[in-house]
Amino acid sequence: MQTPLNIAFHDVPRSEALEQHIRDKLETLEHLYPRLTRCNVTIEKPHRHKHQGNTFNVRIDLHVPGDEIVVNRDAHEDAYVALREAFDVAKHLIMQRAEKVRGDVKHHSKPGNAGNRSKE
Repeated sequence: MQTPLNIAFHDVPRSEALEQHIRDKLETLEHLYPRLTRCNVTIEKPHRHKHQGNTFNVRIDLHVPGDEIVVNRDAHEDAYVALREAFDVAKHLIMQRAEKVRGDVKHHSKPGNAGNRSKE
């Protein structure tokens, strides 16, 4: 893993297993887009009313040259599921960015041109 990583836990006990899970997920993103310059991950358990249960929120800040990609996933009862969902969204956004950088973005025809064929 080459990308500098900062992991913060808010109202959640620090866990080496969660940290390793995050490192593994970041490594996957690095393979997709090696130009990541920094990654900040925050796992928090916000104070909620008892009827809402104990949920985890995950925020991922990915820094790439000239831009920042931010993912927020709220309210899941399992920290690993919350991390998986957040990193899945991050993966999707990184893939979109990689396509844009490579010039693979699809260009749609102009509206109105599709129905202008002459009928014979």
